[in-house]
Amino acid sequence: MSVAHDFLDETTIVAVATPVGRGGIGVVRLSGNNALSIAQQLLPKISESGPRHAHYGILRDVDGTRIDDAIATYYKAPHSYTGEDVVEIAAHGSPVVLDWLLRRCVALGAMPARAGEFTERAFLRGRLDLTEAEAVRDLIDAQTLEQAKLAAEQMSGSIAAEIRPAKDALLVLIATLEAGIDFAEDDTPTMAADEIIASIRTVQQPLQMLVASFTHGRLMREGLQLAIVGKPNAGKSSLFNRLVEQDRAIVTATPGTTRDVIAERVNLNGIPVELLDTAGIRETADEAERMGVERSRRAIADADAVLLVVDATEDSLTEGDPLRGVLDEATADALEGRALLVVWNKADLCAPSKLPASEDVLLTSAVTGEGMTQLREAILLMAGKQPSAGATLTNLRQRDAVMGALDALERAIYAAATHTPHEMVLLDVYDGLRALDALTGQTTADDVLNRIFSSFCIGK
Repeated sequence: MSVAHDFLDETTIVAVATPVGRGGIGVVRLSGNNALSIAQQLLPKISESGPRHAHYGILRDVDGTRIDDAIATYYKAPHSYTGEDVVEIAAHGSPVVLDWLLRRCVALGAMPARAGEFTERAFLRGRLDLTEAEAVRDLIDAQTLEQAKLAAEQMSGSIAAEIRPAKDALLVLIATLEAGIDFAEDDTPTMAADEIIASIRTVQQPLQMLVASFTHGRLMREGLQLAIVGKPNAGKSSLFNRLVEQDRAIVTATPGTTRDVIAERVNLNGIPVELLDTAGIRETADEAERMGVERSRRAIADADAVLLVVDATEDSLTEGDPLRGVLDEATADALEGRALLVVWNKADLCAPSKLPASEDVLLTSAVTGEGMTQLREAILLMAGKQPSAGATLTNLRQRDAVMGALDALERAIYAAATHTPHEMVLLDVYDGLRALDALTGQTTADDVLNRIFSSFCIGK
């Protein structure tokens, strides 16, 4: 299904483009054919002197009462974010003033913007492709500098540039096969099966590398969720506090202090990691602690990876199966096959002869800070390495689009290898091309667009 790019809403929309709350400056954004005329009724000095011209003026209420000073910047179409006429009015960041300004714009004919409608208009007018539009949202939501860098790279069109050679190669293949079909009676040479397969294989390789980037891209965008588990009083909360670098969890010498799951997000070399401090796993008659243990088990089951904390002064690990050396059978079974990192905590309280000698064993002390640098490095290794070069897929929609292209091309290879008529091979090749078009938004269904842009904030 092709996106209705020819359906462009001609209404003028308005929204507050700065975050909710008080600040030094607040911005109200207008976009559409009447943006300039509406703004001129608020600040008469605004003129069509050219794109990106700023104008100072005084905002007055309908009775002439002075409300605020303001600066309006006019972006003449198509030299604007949306590709339409855009006016941004910057006043003082008072919620009262911005609300008044918003209501005045609506009274003068503007419509309140939906969430993401400015970026949606930029997409529909060809100012952004869909991956670039998604990157706008990711940049706004970025919590680490590395996340912001990745979003900025996608905003520059890195994914579209990455798949462009593959699309060009598929178009050449389609044209060759179409010519062979159309002019078969004129002895126009047709492609042999091995030529078709070789041509498709050259397209598949970069697409496979793009799919492989998703693991790191999803992690960069969503973060790694790491559950800290172990017996009561193993030092889980103390390690948690060390990792978040503040006393976030209550720590006492009494086992079973933690009764609920405590979550905190930290930045490890640009990768967001959500740490979950869980209640110690044990059988207990205390109802509150038992409920905490059940919540811990649910959190452990949902986490991306597990940090198993072993009390070096008391615990002993079952050879080759550390989970069953520390946790009960039900919890150990639930964690079977999961990404696991084991640390021996309270190493400062143990004689060296009683500690594991293997280099693979992490020794930590939440009291002295011993081993914390190595622990952070080990968590980063669990997160995976960044791809060496090329664009990065960051969400499931992007990955599914490229996977859809690869699946279609694999069907085309099978059809060619089994000497299926070229008309049928073409159907699969076209499917592959359409999947790549869906990645950038050229053939994306309207309901997909609605889901994407509705997740934006209002004003962007």
